[in-house]
Amino acid sequence: MAKALEFECARHDDPFECPDALVIYNEVLDEYGLIIHDGTASYLLIDCCPWCGMRLPASARDRWFDAVDALGLSDSLALPAAYRTGEWRRRV
Repeated sequence: MAKALEFECARHDDPFECPDALVIYNEVLDEYGLIIHDGTASYLLIDCCPWCGMRLPASARDRWFDAVDALGLSDSLALPAAYRTGEWRRRV
């Protein structure tokens, strides 16, 4: 899986645009997924490595939404920079 995550296409900067890109890691939510090549930035969340079956870390998706909701922001543009990266997880 590490090799698939390290894949860099010479023709596509965005892995969602490259038909050869298979998996994606979302640092913000600390989750892994299989890329759905439908023209959007969609992926199917996975909790085990598709090659070896090793269990992956649990997604932090619910924790992220809870933390963002607790900020009480009325405008998503006001989201602190830490919540656009994995930094928010390291602070908790």
